[in-house]
Amino acid sequence: MTLTRVFLIRHGETEYNRTARIQGQLDIELSDKGRAQARLLGQRLRAEGIEAVHASDLSRARETAEIVCREAGLSITAFHPDLREIAFGRWQGHSMAEVEKLYPEDVARWLQDTTTNAPPGGESYVALQERSWRRVEAIAEAHPGETVAVVAHGGVVKSVLCKVLGIDLHHRRRVVVDNASFSIIELSERGWRVKTLNDTSHLGELVSAISKPWPET
Repeated sequence: MTLTRVFLIRHGETEYNRTARIQGQLDIELSDKGRAQARLLGQRLRAEGIEAVHASDLSRARETAEIVCREAGLSITAFHPDLREIAFGRWQGHSMAEVEKLYPEDVARWLQDTTTNAPPGGESYVALQERSWRRVEAIAEAHPGETVAVVAHGGVVKSVLCKVLGIDLHHRRRVVVDNASFSIIELSERGWRVKTLNDTSHLGELVSAISKPWPET
């Protein structure tokens, strides 16, 4: 039986993560803590037999992938714009408290259905899931029977996990995906399944504090 394993990796911590600001597709770099997390992650993945590494082209994912590869003795296969975090439009760069104060009508409209509605200038979670899942499927198709890593973002990882589990995107908030964590999905003749969820055992004291439901990126 052919088995393809995909490690879904969230980037290391950024200053925006620490201060609970909405990153979206802003090109925010890793913090020193995020770099340290990425080093530990790379060391953890040395023995996993990873044969290819694909990543979002945003700096925080790109740098996480580069550090992981350096620590694990790997090379980056490709960077993909369609693995970027969800776009939050004009909300990006703000805390949720600021967004609620500046754009109360927009927030109220978005909260009516956070899966299909999009912030002004942004995209919906449905759109995020569609583009990220297409890319993950394409990566799996390009590496049949191999073990690959996909370094992306919290929203991307959650949307892919929801797709594999067959659950509505509304339930993404019930899934925890920490910085520098990995989840594993597997593809066989029987289809996709989730093997591991939000493994942070390699991080020790460097596990990021669990943030509020907002922001999700």
